[in-house]
Amino acid sequence: MTTDETYEQADPHVVETWLKGWSLARELPLPIADHGGLRVDVGWPDQQTRYVFPALGPGLFHFANTIVQPAVFLKICAPASLVRPVLPPRWVIQAPGFMMTRTLPAHPSRLPLPEGYTLTFDTANAGPIASIYASNGEVAASGRLAIVDDYIIYDRIATTPAHQRRGLGSAVMAALTTEAVSRDIRKGILVATPAGKALYETLGWKMYSLYTTAVIPHN
Repeated sequence: MTTDETYEQADPHVVETWLKGWSLARELPLPIADHGGLRVDVGWPDQQTRYVFPALGPGLFHFANTIVQPAVFLKICAPASLVRPVLPPRWVIQAPGFMMTRTLPAHPSRLPLPEGYTLTFDTANAGPIASIYASNGEVAASGRLAIVDDYIIYDRIATTPAHQRRGLGSAVMAALTTEAVSRDIRKGILVATPAGKALYETLGWKMYSLYTTAVIPHN
């Protein structure tokens, strides 16, 4: 079990696989090796670049001490209590993340939707997308997959606030899992928020690594 004092380092291959899937799902450039970690040139106004490291190390220390501009993110598979002391004060630790993995079931089942909701599947985009629509036509929940080698990466799993607590997130995950298994892929990876972690644990996902994010905020 990972604790703040001791933690098992994440497998760099697993971290790279997840980050490739994240990049594909968001139609961004694939990660590039940089100082022992991986860099994605994101290019969004609120996130120009992200550096991802499977563990604490010299590359992280280099960027933490040389980067001074905002909208550059450092992401590390380590507890925040170990990351915070090695960062200069200008860096702010964000809400915790949790890298999670699961061996997908061989025969997943779709979950029934509440009355008035419909689910559609779109495979024409960067990755398969499951969307649940409310009776008024608005998107109530959605999520997508990216495929990297023999892994499925789940990303952008979200339920709009007005439609939460109706099992829609679980229904999206079930639909995506059915699609993944139909492609003969049984290994899944995702990064969850604290709220998402609770949902995924009920669906059989296990925490693989703590995932700490730091950024220099805009003034």
